[in-house]
Amino acid sequence: MFPQLFHIGRFGLPTYGFLVSLGVLVGLWISVRNSEKQGIDPERAWNLGILVVLAGIIGAKILYILVDWNFYVNHPREIFSVSTLRAGGVFSGGLLAALVCAAWYMRKHHLPALATSDAFAPGLALGHAIGRVGCFAAGCCWGRPTHAFWGVTFTNPLANELVGTPLGRALEPTQLFESAVELANFFVLTWLLKRKKFDGQVIGAYLFLYGVARFFL
Repeated sequence: MFPQLFHIGRFGLPTYGFLVSLGVLVGLWISVRNSEKQGIDPERAWNLGILVVLAGIIGAKILYILVDWNFYVNHPREIFSVSTLRAGGVFSGGLLAALVCAAWYMRKHHLPALATSDAFAPGLALGHAIGRVGCFAAGCCWGRPTHAFWGVTFTNPLANELVGTPLGRALEPTQLFESAVELANFFVLTWLLKRKKFDGQVIGAYLFLYGVARFFL
């Protein structure tokens, strides 16, 4: 829909990058707030959140390169090209790197893993909800073709050029569906965090709710 938020001369601010960054900042702020309420050192929570974000970005990018290794081994300069840097990366690589770094940090600083994960769960859901709006704006992560009234037709050539978005066809706006689900998850998890009966209950609920949503979307 709106791959570029605005232009100043040759500089253009990608809508996707802006909204993902906003989602990260909002998610971190919520997570640190919740951590403090749960008796967790807010400074440690900030450090953990920043570490996880950086690890996720680097891990996603590394796996992105490894998946297309035959290309990059023959064109090593492309590893640092603008197109590679602008590519989002592979989610599973980012998730694995983030989990490993989070486990290492929590163990090193003696943070209660389940209680800390509970505190971060609502912020994770809200950050994801904001980021998915960025996906919609960029035209990526589109759904299947549809004739339903809610179908969205992308027409911006830049979306097709950057992420291969099909133009001129009505598609399921799965990005917005997932954003709505994650926003609902945020409210549910925030409510549950105040009433949890054991550590791990909130992050467990998040994994279950998100897993069910992904199955249907």
